[in-house]
Amino acid sequence: MNLEIRKYEENDLERIHELNKEEGWTNLVEKMGDTREAWKHSNIAYVIEDEDGVIGYIRGMTDTRVSLYICELLIDKKYRGQGFGKRLLQYVHDLYPRTRMELLASSSSHTYYEGNGHRPFYGFRKTYEE
Repeated sequence: MNLEIRKYEENDLERIHELNKEEGWTNLVEKMGDTREAWKHSNIAYVIEDEDGVIGYIRGMTDTRVSLYICELLIDKKYRGQGFGKRLLQYVHDLYPRTRMELLASSSSHTYYEGNGHRPFYGFRKTYEE
């Protein structure tokens, strides 16, 4: 399998939208305009693709020196368990090796991250409306 990790391009958004829908990430799906803007303003925005197209992505932000924050990491369900998510995480961290990587995780994804050597940390979240 020939894989390539490359920078996000705007025409990737349709496939990213499909992956989000398949994963049940309704907030990203229902707020498509906001999702598009988030991708435009993220300095961590990469896709992984094979000969058939995009099979996953990673999106986040970094200050390039201290923090590297991963907002979303998603691999097509058909391609999971083959190390592609780990490759995306390593690729991005290799770009900014001096940073600490922090990841937004769900109740179902925390075991994936822990299994790849990430430790949990304590944080808080608040939306503007709250």
